[in-house]
Order: sequence, then C-alpha cells, then structure tokens
Amino acid sequence: MTAIRALTIREYLDLAKETVDDELNGLLPAADEFPPSIHAAMRHSVFAGGKRLRPVLCIEAGKLLEGDEQGILARACAFEMVHTYSLIHDDLPALDNDDLRRGKPTCHRAFGEAIAILAGDALLTLAFETLLSPGPPSGEAKLRVACELARAIGTRHGMVGGQVADLESGAEQVDAARLEYIHSSKTGALIRMAVRAGAIYAKASEEEVARLTTFGEKTGLAFQIADDLLDETGSTQALGKTAGKDKEQHKATYPALYGVDASVRRASRLVEEACEAIDLYGSRAQRLQALAHFLVERTS
Repeated sequence: MTAIRALTIREYLDLAKETVDDELNGLLPAADEFPPSIHAAMRHSVFAGGKRLRPVLCIEAGKLLEGDEQGILARACAFEMVHTYSLIHDDLPALDNDDLRRGKPTCHRAFGEAIAILAGDALLTLAFETLLSPGPPSGEAKLRVACELARAIGTRHGMVGGQVADLESGAEQVDAARLEYIHSSKTGALIRMAVRAGAIYAKASEEEVARLTTFGEKTGLAFQIADDLLDETGSTQALGKTAGKDKEQHKATYPALYGVDASVRRASRLVEEACEAIDLYGSRAQRLQALAHFLVERTS
C-alpha cells in the first residue's frame, strides 16, 4: 500500500487559504452590488493576496481544542476583514503612503482616497456583523470574542494604539519597552486575539484559553520582528510591497534597535517559547507549532 504523504506547511496553507477565500467570497457583497465602487474596493483589497494567517490560526486553535471547525470558519474570516481594513488605512498617504500591497496597487491608488477610507470602515463594520450574526458558536462565546476583539484593535494596548505610537516614534527616540509596545499592539494583538478566539469558540477552560493566548502573543511578536527583518533584507518584488521603507522613514523596528542578527535570535526564541506553551497537547499541537515556525521563516 502506498503511504500517504503528509502535507508540507505551505501546501496546508494553500488549501486552508482556498477554504477561507471561499467563505470570504460569500460573506463580502458582490462587486456589482449597489453602490458598486465601495464593494469593488473591498474585494480588491481582500482578494489581492495574503496567506490568511489570522483566520487559519483561529481555526487551528479551535481544532486543537476540538471545536466545531465549520462553525468557527465564518467567525475566523472576521479577523481577515479587520486585518485588511488596517492595511488599507496603513497604506493611505496620511500614514505610510504606499503604492503597492501584495504586488498590486493599494486601495487608494486603485479607487481614490475617499473610497479607500470607506472600504476600510466597511470591512471593519462587516467584521463585527460577521462575528455576531446568527449561528454557532454559542451566543456567549460570540459576544466575548467581539468585545475582546474590539479591545485588541483599540487604543489601549491594541492595534490603533500601536499604530499611533509607531506614527509618533522615530527610530532614534525608541527604547526597548516602547518598541515592544508598538509591535505587540500594532501587529501582535490581532494575531493573539485570533488564536485566543479559536480557544473561546471551542469552549475551552480558562487555563487552556490562557495557554493558547501565550502561544498567540509570542507568535504575534515574532511575526512582526520577522516582518521588520524582511523589510530590511527583502526585495519589493518578493514582498509585494515597497521594501526598505522602514529605514527610509526612520521607523522604530527591531533591526534598527538591536541589529539584524540579534533580531533573528529574538524571533527564533519567541517561536520556541510559543511552541513550548502548547507542548502538552503533543501531536495535536504540531500544526500550530509548524505555523509559528513558518511565520518567522517565510521570505515574503
């Protein structure tokens, strides 16, 4: 009998992305639904590419704790909507002023600034509609995740707070504590929440939720350090966005503060600590652990 080959993490992500994309396609308004300009802009940004890491992490955390994968899928897509909203707004001229995202024109370049702002707003709104719409998981779990997600993308140790701190901080003025706040809030908070949500949807104990939260927190910070490194060492073609802008704009990054080698070591150590947090689940944790390693070993 021929042995069945295990999927590589990249093959798994390709399949998971297809599943998430199919769900997103059904959740987003059709491009020609009135008013078509806003719906086309939303779809332009959501389907421009991306690995769907946040929804996949949410789904896998739920599966680890024997949650209902199909019930979690739609709720997990909300994390991709929030992520895409943040990218649309980050790329605006008032913030990072980027022309490329995932190798395609940014939303404001393709549709103009006004529609881009509204497309981001619409995706954020649709995310919470998706989180709270009828169906499984339980109403209590949905309310808890919606409330915690609002905090995770807000101004208190959340994505917006991290973005503001990043906007107002130059590389020369940032110490280690400020840099960790920026990274753990701007990027890490949403990744942490995606993992945490999967555990909550699976009706996990508070101890298990805390364990998965530790995994998500350390993975999220490692992901942002890896992103800093890619901006420093990658190419625009490989990244699908303008490389080298962090240094050009004197942004607060791990390589700027610690150097490339120390940043690589820090990201690797965080991933090891993340994986240790879920070691007690044995082989059931292997997929999440492989995802954590992929996030810091990726080249784009």
